[in-house]
Amino acid sequence: MIISAILGAKGNDVVTVAPDDPILSVARTLARHRIGAALVADGTRRILGIISERDIVRGMAETGQGTSMVPAERLMTRDLVTVTPKTLVTEALALMTQKRIRHLPVLDDHGHLIGLVSIGDLVKARIEEAMHENEELRAYVVSAG
Repeated sequence: MIISAILGAKGNDVVTVAPDDPILSVARTLARHRIGAALVADGTRRILGIISERDIVRGMAETGQGTSMVPAERLMTRDLVTVTPKTLVTEALALMTQKRIRHLPVLDDHGHLIGLVSIGDLVKARIEEAMHENEELRAYVVSAG
């Protein structure tokens, strides 16, 4: 299975925040959308980084109570790890494990953002794929019977 299959099922909507959005606003956005990360984009929708719950927690540990007013760009991760629609789900999972990340922006061949996948999306896809393979094997065994 490839990443485009996941995007086909879940859609291409990506939540973004502005680099100058205060962390309190970012946290509220994450909570409202029930997500663990958002991409940080400028006014032209150019992706500058990603900010996750982990980034916010680290920022709170370093900055203390004043964290709520710190701009997103101060806590975001700038070095994005990305995949393409043609990336295998197993490759994406390995990349997430290796880099210790939970979200991957999906870029097309021209480097344009077309979606975002999470570890949950990938695990769900692998489970569904394994269940489908199991059903096919059972049907084969029964028909060969």
